[in-house]
Amino acid sequence: MINNFLTKNIWLKAASLVLAIALWFFVMLSGRSEITLDIPVSLTELPPEFVAVDFPKSISINIEGQERIIRNLRKNEIQAVIDISGIKTGKSFFTLSKDNIKLPKTLIVTGIDPETVSLMIEPQLKKTVKVKPAVIGLPEKGFKILDIKVEPAKLELEGPRSMVRKIYTVKTEPIDINGINDDLIYKASLNISDSRIKKSVNKVEVSITVKQIDKETK
Repeated sequence: MINNFLTKNIWLKAASLVLAIALWFFVMLSGRSEITLDIPVSLTELPPEFVAVDFPKSISINIEGQERIIRNLRKNEIQAVIDISGIKTGKSFFTLSKDNIKLPKTLIVTGIDPETVSLMIEPQLKKTVKVKPAVIGLPEKGFKILDIKVEPAKLELEGPRSMVRKIYTVKTEPIDINGINDDLIYKASLNISDSRIKKSVNKVEVSITVKQIDKETK
């Protein structure tokens, strides 16, 4: 009886199975799309005494999946993650695979460009340097600058050794004193824009003392 069940209408059963498989593939593949995206590169497990001074900020990948999911992707949902624990100073190379790509599970990575990336790692360096106010312009006629003070007068920098060791003073942003006739206290930003260099303070207070010239001693 069991044999009759298995052998009866065997071609009909086979056709139904093929149709079911085809329908499954149709459902799975319908509405699918493939696109190319530039995604950010993130480094993890970097030892605190080191800093990455040169590595690609982004790579290009091809992904395939449901068009609706791809269309609704948010920036923080997809990135390339490289674990660099145990890395040494100098240049290193990493070959990326699908395991390095963080993205929703329903999407598939079909290509990575470039597949191999290089990183330059340097030791961190801390250094104390002087702050120099960048004053431009002249006071009003009949006045002169008596004194310029900066608080704090020094600050600590921390960053890649090759960069920090070349810095001996840090200038403030330009402070235009053209035409002033009274004392001035100015909160000035520091002229260091490289995010790899950390500063102990972001602004300094520049105090400028102005004095009227004594007409009798002109």
